[in-house]
Amino acid sequence: MITDVPGVLVGHHERVGDGWATGTTVVLVPGGAVGAVDQRGGAPGTRETNLLEPENLVQHVNAICLSGGSAYGLAAADGVMRWLAERNLGIPVGTQPHEVVPIVPAAVLFDLPRSDWGNRPDASFGYAACEAAAAGPVPLGTVGAGAGAKAGSLKGGIGAASERVGEFTVGVVAAVNAAGEAVDLSTGRAFAADHEVEGEFGVRWPDRPGDVEAKAAGLNTTIGVVAVDAALSKAEARRLAVAAQDGLARAVRPAHTMFDGDTVFALATGERELPGGAGPIAATARAAVLDTLCSAAARVFGRAMVHGVLNATSAGGMRAYRDVWPEALS
Repeated sequence: MITDVPGVLVGHHERVGDGWATGTTVVLVPGGAVGAVDQRGGAPGTRETNLLEPENLVQHVNAICLSGGSAYGLAAADGVMRWLAERNLGIPVGTQPHEVVPIVPAAVLFDLPRSDWGNRPDASFGYAACEAAAAGPVPLGTVGAGAGAKAGSLKGGIGAASERVGEFTVGVVAAVNAAGEAVDLSTGRAFAADHEVEGEFGVRWPDRPGDVEAKAAGLNTTIGVVAVDAALSKAEARRLAVAAQDGLARAVRPAHTMFDGDTVFALATGERELPGGAGPIAATARAAVLDTLCSAAARVFGRAMVHGVLNATSAGGMRAYRDVWPEALS
């Protein structure tokens, strides 16, 4: 889980049924974290991403908000800001403890067709997701920002995974909502199945075509967060987000289309310094350690994508993997 990274909390809030299939996921870092972002694809929906550029003033963020609802869903971040402000968490801009501005970058995915028109996340979703945030196991599948998600021709959802890299932990949470397919529809095998660690997917991969019709690409977008307990600069954190996008591309075919706004945020909590040595090789030694974290980010994001599809349940008129290949999960 991404919550295997100390100091990272995740909370969901969703509505499913009675004309609803949408929600919001919040990644909270109450102690703050260096933030960065990498955005690809032709249809992004984002908020406060420019401040994450390495040359800009703000270094630390307090939360990342991932939401359904397309551009309307960006309103969920207002609720996250209110929750943080009530706890005096943010950049101090005055002399009093409450005079802070919470920093909450956000990204949204397109799930409007899965709900009745007008049913989309607002500030109350973001606030409720913060109230639900915890450091324990992250609920997966048709929850939070994954409530109305789809992955190609199948239901998408929230996935998470982590990996130990020496003394560091790299974790990911992803809302899988891709225009491309995450599964080979002719066999039922996930494209990133080879990234599995110690049977974590719990699947006997089938080898038969699924009773599902391949659908033309619509408006989509996969969004997620990769976190690490290393002390990174904003530029180094961005390299982590860039690498995580490679994992997305391994898990979905095609990826980063004109109909996706794929956006990955990176959080570096700074608990451990990167070893760098001394002298003229110090920078190279640090870069080598960073490279191992980036390689892990790609693997972990790919695994999280598979978990998002396998844990999804049908909603909003979308069939889930478990409905098409039930024998794989029996």
